Amino acid sequence: MTTAQRFDVVVIGGGHNGLVTAGLLAKQGFSVCVLERREVVGGAAVTETPFGPDYKVTALSYVVSLLPPAVVSALELPRFGYHVYPQHGYFAPAADGTALQVPADAARRHAELSRYSPSDADAMVRWDAWLGRLGAILGPLLTTVPPKLGSKRPGDLLDLASLAWRLKALDVGQVGDVTKLFTASVADLLEDWFEHPRVRGVMGVSGIIGTWAGPRSPGTAYVLAHHKLGDLGHGHAGAWGFPRGGMGGVTQAMRQACEALGVVVKTNAAVDRILVTDGRAMGVALECGDEFDADTVVATCHPQLAFLRLVERRHLPGDFVRAIETWRSRSGTVKVNVAVDRLPTFTARPRFDPEVHGGTIVLSESLDDLEGAFQDAAAGRAAAKPFADICIPSVFDPTLAPEGKHVVSMFAQWVPHTWAAAPDRAGLEAFADRVVARVEAVAPGFTSSVLHRQVLGPHEMARDYGLVGGNIFHGELSLSQLFHLRPAAGFSDFRTPIRGLYLASSATHGGGGVTGLPALQVVRAVVEDR
Repeated sequence: MTTAQRFDVVVIGGGHNGLVTAGLLAKQGFSVCVLERREVVGGAAVTETPFGPDYKVTALSYVVSLLPPAVVSALELPRFGYHVYPQHGYFAPAADGTALQVPADAARRHAELSRYSPSDADAMVRWDAWLGRLGAILGPLLTTVPPKLGSKRPGDLLDLASLAWRLKALDVGQVGDVTKLFTASVADLLEDWFEHPRVRGVMGVSGIIGTWAGPRSPGTAYVLAHHKLGDLGHGHAGAWGFPRGGMGGVTQAMRQACEALGVVVKTNAAVDRILVTDGRAMGVALECGDEFDADTVVATCHPQLAFLRLVERRHLPGDFVRAIETWRSRSGTVKVNVAVDRLPTFTARPRFDPEVHGGTIVLSESLDDLEGAFQDAAAGRAAAKPFADICIPSVFDPTLAPEGKHVVSMFAQWVPHTWAAAPDRAGLEAFADRVVARVEAVAPGFTSSVLHRQVLGPHEMARDYGLVGGNIFHGELSLSQLFHLRPAAGFSDFRTPIRGLYLASSATHGGGGVTGLPALQVVRAVVEDR
């Protein structure tokens, strides 16, 4: 007979939210155990070696920005090797041999944009200021637990009044801006601000990354803001960067920080069920039969895994189950990782340039370019002309590849979302061929430089990494799945219908990207309830 191990808190899932939750609770004096199904922690933020030990590849998530400084400081992550190399802006080459460059430096950005459109160069200055002002509004909202709208309980009404008080300083124009941001398409938003198709095309990518929606779909304007707001707690835009050691360098630093605080981290520990007695979580049982007793269980996996697989439905209200069953996690994302024997030589920039090769290379020439790719997938076929967000982190980090060689990360969309459940491997490889061909068109010789290739589609993301539907946000960032509805009405406070069971995945408020915000919020809830 197996003897159960006892902890104050058991965390299901060793992704970044699970590790941050564990570390912060350990600092509060709790005994904590993290249970990770895979052989390595990190979730979607992992560094792998699919091409052998000489090449370290960031399999899925590939850049970091949204991790709050409070998390970095509290867990002392730099002490454990955490370091981020700043990204040097955007470079958008086109098949006609020209390129639009958007440097991180404001003065140089204005000069580069002026080559395409003096009007857009001036508009970008106003855009940055506008987005900064919105950041000051949205930052506090994204770090605030949403109130339970519709509840008549005195405490919930007080929370609603508190939110209204915080928003009272907004003027009519600011309320309009926020409303537009949450409801408009990114295409409509950008077309209001900018005139040149190439400028719109590059900026539009941030509105559709990881989404099952084209740039003309309502609500994608918010996705752009979500990606552009870096230090959310302070409400100003932050810069993206490449972590040393790949994204696995971030989560391995988190693991070491946790273990230094006394957290027990177990890998190859797949949870079979959450133990519930009289409406209260009592611990978990693993597939191998081991049990872990705990008064508090924090799930950081997709809500459909947490509540439809790990919890018997008799323990959950019917309306809550229906909300989770209808939670949308569609995706047409494909990650293509390659090892190359040389850096790409772009027709528009034939020499090595750290602002080109060390930035994000965007293959998107217009909003119509993006919309056409999405409409292909919506019609049930992989995009004929996929877009791609491309990074070469080995330009900064020599530990990722042998000298003279590099790893290239290509985040592309769209393939049919149905490929998550019914994969088409031949179609997926053909799609990856078209991604490589788009790079070849702007950097001749790229195809022949490829030594190894890894292609991960929605099916692989769901099967291997727990991303239901292949969705990198654990649920679409659509208006019907934000704020008090994330992941279900009445349960946006990181608590669940089962006492002692909490949810802190990317499907909760503030989630989506490597933010750690769900972890910060769930720690507050656990401490408050204890």
